[in-house]
Amino acid sequence: MSGPYEEILDGGSLPRSAPGLRHEAICDRLHGLMTASVANLAAIRLLAPRERVCITRKTTLCPDLALVTAATGKLWLAVEIVSTDDHRSDTVIKKQIYEDIRVPRLWMVDPRYDNVEIYHSTEWGLALKSILAGSEVLAEALIPEFQIVIAELFAVQLKAR
Repeated sequence: MSGPYEEILDGGSLPRSAPGLRHEAICDRLHGLMTASVANLAAIRLLAPRERVCITRKTTLCPDLALVTAATGKLWLAVEIVSTDDHRSDTVIKKQIYEDIRVPRLWMVDPRYDNVEIYHSTEWGLALKSILAGSEVLAEALIPEFQIVIAELFAVQLKAR
């Protein structure tokens, strides 16, 4: 299990607790699927879980999963697995930052409700495109090989590390 980490928001420290076992199991499953799905896509690079992403000179975030463009290193897809003990940071603060920088895609994975909110950037900000649950499939047209049934994403086996 990974340990606590820190994000920087407008120059201020935002300490984050170590993710729980279920959070990490979901993160591992997403990374495994995404690694295989982007292996042949030269234009996209998958970062390590919670790798620091410099948003501005004063803001550095650590998305649970991040895809950046290979040419520029610009964040293209951010995935936040909502922390049950500190969900405001993910669902309000960081979501607003992603909207401000116009990240093209944002997925909010919520283990509290076993659903995934899909957002796309528009000229007016982030637009909620869908909320997926149960037998619905999480997919992204720009990553044709990536797809997973939501119930399978959340039906992870917990294991001690």
